[in-house]
Amino acid sequence: MPEAGFFGLRLEIFMNLRRFIDSTVRFPASVAVTVSLLASSIVLAEANPASHILEKEWTRYATQFVASDGRVIDNANGNISHSEGQGYGMLIAFLAGQPADFQRIWSFTETELLVRDDGLAAWRWEVDKTPHISDFNNATDGDILIAYALALAGRKWRKVAYLQAAARIATGILSKTVKMHSGRAILLPGVDGFSAKSRPDGPVVNPSYLILEAFPILNDIVPSPLWGALYDDGLDLISRARFGPARLPPEWLALNGIPKPAEGFDPVFSYNAIRIPLYLIRSGITDATLLDRFQSGITSGGGEPSVIDLKTGGAVETLSDTGYRIIVEAIGCVTKGERIQPENLRFEPVNYYPASLQLLSLAYLREFHPDCI
Repeated sequence: MPEAGFFGLRLEIFMNLRRFIDSTVRFPASVAVTVSLLASSIVLAEANPASHILEKEWTRYATQFVASDGRVIDNANGNISHSEGQGYGMLIAFLAGQPADFQRIWSFTETELLVRDDGLAAWRWEVDKTPHISDFNNATDGDILIAYALALAGRKWRKVAYLQAAARIATGILSKTVKMHSGRAILLPGVDGFSAKSRPDGPVVNPSYLILEAFPILNDIVPSPLWGALYDDGLDLISRARFGPARLPPEWLALNGIPKPAEGFDPVFSYNAIRIPLYLIRSGITDATLLDRFQSGITSGGGEPSVIDLKTGGAVETLSDTGYRIIVEAIGCVTKGERIQPENLRFEPVNYYPASLQLLSLAYLREFHPDCI
């Protein structure tokens, strides 16, 4: 599979060191894990990126969307908080080089959401309800983002506690949400409600939950062939999920028989799915055939990025925020060397979700394609 170029990982060096530790030292399991994770931190510390999110951008983001207790607020969704938001907040704080704010967001996440007994986070937290958690099911993309951010921060800032927490969550992801179906690895969006046992068209997956860049990092923390299988099979699934004239994947995809849009969900490419090409390019994917299909489909043939009706290929709703537009332009940068429009480089956030996507896009472009900005 393609190397996760965003971090320039030295996996061979690390794995050799890990094998050396395993073969020469006999520790209790918990101590061995700590030693191994420390080795990972030491070997890879210099490979972590410098800050590619500006301090003023982080200040705007944190001021608008991060409460004093570290709760990341989804202001376009009733001011709730969720595991996805906590994960994005932690990852962006890491990329901005803000360890104190990272700890603040992680502290809320650990205290308020990590209340399940399987290492995963309850996905939804509501400020105006008691108890605040209204749904104890997990959201696997949130779990991946949280574990990924912890692993990166633990390495760069030499925090063993972060690495150990990342390992607990990664273990839960593997044991509870990564499953084999028809000989392929799939990622259930949540522990409950998406399996073949739970739905007549199941299993049902959400392709936007495949945060490919995270899998090599999580494989370092909790080694398993399932991470590689999930990367390869997930990328193949994204490549094959082409529906309607726009040839785009749906938000929710049923895998019972021939893959098709899941029952009970609108057959659209929408707010979830627009993250897919961002995750592809951030993981080092440069396949112009695949990426250009997304660029063309999202813009319905050249207009604004939109929610796309997969049956007709037509635009249902324009996605006008800069956080969505920059993703489409980032594809053009990667595949054609096209420059990003200046208005999409300005960070003037309105809503939490597109603001998060814009910062992740900016961090990637500044790291790998400064010629486009």
